[in-house]
Amino acid sequence: MDPIQMVDLKKQYDFIKDEIKDAMQEVLNSTSFINGPLVHEFQEDLESYLDVKHVIPCANGTDALQIALMGLKLKPGDEVITADFTFASTVEVISLLKLKPVLVDVNPKTFNIDPIAIERAINSKTKAIIPVHLFGQSADMEQILALAKKNNLYVVEDNAQAIGADYIFSDGTKAKTGTLGNISATSFFPSKNLGAYGDGGAIITNDDDLAHIIRGIVNHGMYKRYYHDEVGVNSRLDSLQAAVLKVKLKYLDFYNERRKEAAIFYTTLLRDHPKIITPFRKRNCNSHVFHQYTLRILKSNRDLLVDYLNVHKIPCGIYYPVPLHKQKAYRTSKIDSSSFIVSKQLVNEVISLPMHSELTFNQIEYISKTIIRFFDKS
Repeated sequence: MDPIQMVDLKKQYDFIKDEIKDAMQEVLNSTSFINGPLVHEFQEDLESYLDVKHVIPCANGTDALQIALMGLKLKPGDEVITADFTFASTVEVISLLKLKPVLVDVNPKTFNIDPIAIERAINSKTKAIIPVHLFGQSADMEQILALAKKNNLYVVEDNAQAIGADYIFSDGTKAKTGTLGNISATSFFPSKNLGAYGDGGAIITNDDDLAHIIRGIVNHGMYKRYYHDEVGVNSRLDSLQAAVLKVKLKYLDFYNERRKEAAIFYTTLLRDHPKIITPFRKRNCNSHVFHQYTLRILKSNRDLLVDYLNVHKIPCGIYYPVPLHKQKAYRTSKIDSSSFIVSKQLVNEVISLPMHSELTFNQIEYISKTIIRFFDKS
């Protein structure tokens, strides 16, 4: 059995390396390294894949979130509701723009923002909601969109971990995550389901006016060279990364299906253990593309399990060890810690196992048996 990797980018590259080399050589031959033809071709391919009107590539996923919020023209002090249990970039960009982050608890089954908690947090200062499709699973967008409509709020989807996932409405209609709100942001960090070979990101919207504003913001606020109509930033996806992403986009559905197959096999082996809660998934799994395969460990020491897996050369991750409301940068005296029952519980229970499209069933079986053996010994 090959050594187990948390994410095996080397094997993924080996499968497509001839296509990658040809695509990158095309950029080198053209010397169009910024806003070259392949950036525009990738943009059009992703628009087609998502069935969305506008994809605006940018330098990374955090920039994508910040630029999306800048495009909404919110004012300092406006409140933005988001999840307490997620990566810090979501609340980071809110704070950088002098907006007020309002953190709320998450659903214990999906780990995603809880619509009931959102509704409780809405007041006259609330201007936007940022649902994070955490670990690859779509948030409850039907309820979130209804709340936003009722209260005249923007919805900014953080789709960094769930590109390719479908959201299925109660009437059976479906759409890709990242196309449901007013605007969304995604990341092409190398370990993502659609990852570049460096940093990259994109902003996505069906709103023509908003797309126009965003296109200016990513390029120093310019629509015409040296004429600055917006306060902008320098955040562009370079052509070499676009070349990689254009190739890998063709395989995204394959990668996601392989992740789902791996997740189903993990769940088959682990779901009956009384100290393990396997990831919740709806129906045929299409709402979850398993950027992470994250267990909850009950009535046992999660950190001792981490040590045990490391001894047996099985990588794992704790996403995330500290909820945002307890992070030094975002902790305030006004935060009521009792409002975060679920997120405080999850940080002590979650563990993410190796998950990628190159994972073999033999490796999954070894990982799962090792976990069960840990509980049998403890």
